[in-house]
Amino acid sequence: TRRSSDLLKNVYSKKYPLSFGLFYSAFTDLIGLKPNEEEYIFMGMAGYGHYKKYFDKVKEKFLGVATVQNQLKDAIKAGAQAMAEATMGAGIGFGVVFGVILGTGVGGGIVIDGKIHNGRTNIAGEWGHHTLHQNGNPCYCGKTGCVETYISGPALEKRWLELTNKNETLPTIIQNSAHRNYQEWKKEFLDNFGASLANVIDILDPDVVVFGGGVSNVDFLYTEGRQSVYDNVFSDLVDTPILKNNLGDSAGVFGAALLV
Repeated sequence: TRRSSDLLKNVYSKKYPLSFGLFYSAFTDLIGLKPNEEEYIFMGMAGYGHYKKYFDKVKEKFLGVATVQNQLKDAIKAGAQAMAEATMGAGIGFGVVFGVILGTGVGGGIVIDGKIHNGRTNIAGEWGHHTLHQNGNPCYCGKTGCVETYISGPALEKRWLELTNKNETLPTIIQNSAHRNYQEWKKEFLDNFGASLANVIDILDPDVVVFGGGVSNVDFLYTEGRQSVYDNVFSDLVDTPILKNNLGDSAGVFGAALLV
């Protein structure tokens, strides 16, 4: 633990660079997480209350910083991934970065000039729970028609099941382009993706959008998906870069460390 603490202090003070794997190992060793617990902390926009026991571990052990609990809470709610990509990854050089998680859920974070923007009620970037379709799909949050219920990984797989009666994973679905229902499924996906992200761009007008999460590996999001977004944005001059992440699964860990 002492070695891990020293290692992370050196990283934070930028004394020397560190590989993703070594940083990840040091961080999780330091705070005493069991296997897979670190995944729950850094996967995205989860609520603070649900993961309070993990934050308590960090507060007690991480570099002796008493305020780390609130800082990591902000990292998760505003997007540790966004912070990492803005300062170390695909968002370098852009002033306003909208970092997106598209995976089992849909979330996001906003970084402005290198600083997380949390918003008055700490929900800035939560585009997954704005209403895409009135009276649409039910969402666990209690509302209906949320973006997350249409373009998250589980939502896309559920829709495929409804259309084909096949229970398949997203990567398998993408490989089934010859299936008679594929084009219908894909068009719905692109329409929902384009409309929902265009709403964000209309309001925030970021300098770049950076995607992470499992669904971000769908290649057509950066071609046909981007065009669908542009077709729905208010401005005829829209050219907002829509980029895949550079840091992969390590982005959340790095982002959290940057916020300490």
